[in-house]
Amino acid sequence: MAEFPAVAVLGPRQVGKTTLAQDVAGGVSSVYLDLESPADRNKLQAPELYLADHLDELIVFDEVHRQPDLFEVLRGDIDRGRRAGRRVGRFVLLGSASMDLLRQSGESLAGRIAYLELTPFDVLEIDDADLLWVRGGFPDSLLAKSERASMRWRENFIRTYLERDIPGFGPRIAAETLRRFWTMLAHQQGGLLNASSIARGLGVTSVTVGNYLDLMVDLLLVRRLEPWFADTKKRLVKSPRVYLRDAGLCHTLLGIASKDHLLAHPVVGGSWEGFVIENLISVSPEGAEHHFYRTSAGAEIDLVISFPGGDRWAIEVKRSTSPKPERGFHYAREDVEPSRSLIVYPGQDHYRIAEDVEVIGLRSLAEELAVRGLRSEWEGHGG
Repeated sequence: MAEFPAVAVLGPRQVGKTTLAQDVAGGVSSVYLDLESPADRNKLQAPELYLADHLDELIVFDEVHRQPDLFEVLRGDIDRGRRAGRRVGRFVLLGSASMDLLRQSGESLAGRIAYLELTPFDVLEIDDADLLWVRGGFPDSLLAKSERASMRWRENFIRTYLERDIPGFGPRIAAETLRRFWTMLAHQQGGLLNASSIARGLGVTSVTVGNYLDLMVDLLLVRRLEPWFADTKKRLVKSPRVYLRDAGLCHTLLGIASKDHLLAHPVVGGSWEGFVIENLISVSPEGAEHHFYRTSAGAEIDLVISFPGGDRWAIEVKRSTSPKPERGFHYAREDVEPSRSLIVYPGQDHYRIAEDVEVIGLRSLAEELAVRGLRSEWEGHGG
């Protein structure tokens, strides 16, 4: 807000966007408009006049995708404000999906808006990593008084998305079909996308499966991790890996209610891998790129982080307390040529198992990434 006239905060529903925005707005003269409320939408029948009446106030627009024609009006207001000497901190835009906001604001507010993604709680914010893994990071799920209450909240969250929120974004997809698709992804957590297999299971085409996946990615509920391509003659896997971004929602779709149940379930490995990868991505420095690497012969790296400037880390995820990399990890490192190779495991110790391979706990690595991000931001501001 100190640098841009408008800031868009993106994130799934119930992640805390409104709470955050109201907390920020509470320190200044501000107006909050919920564009899902008919009463608040009515105030914007003549949006130019409404904005003119609140020139000296921060205006928060919640669920801004509900009124797409507003972006053109905001652009005009921002440009007039710049000419009048009002340059930053004018609007906060909140949205539960990236697709509409990025498309609409990209057309109308280029150079005038900054984008932030508010994720569920990550491992740096919560002391109990196991609780965060089992329940997921949505505040009401994580902070529920019991496992049953947490599970109930997540079930209702899924039902509301399927029956109300997704239709509100436009697609007319049967709720039961989309739930089956979502559940199939949960069963294959971290697996390579096989659109034709999913299509056969749903009785639809592969193109339709692709559309469903695009929707879930745009709603910030699913992560599509693309492969990293090296300049090599080896045959590389081209299909993306697919993860449900919140482990708690993954577990609910599979009927997993407790840690004991999770540890006995076949998805436990994929769940832990997805949990680690999502946490590392969420705390990575701005501008970092994230991929996986795999050859058809089985050489594989779970997560490749490419930092601005060319630095590259290879990360393997293991749930064992005595982790050892597979042979394919070493073969893959020869192709990727990382500056650092790490194995993330559930423990807390940090040690080397080879001259150039480190074992490190999730929280410790997340802290390193967060510090690296702060350092880059500081240097970017001339610090």
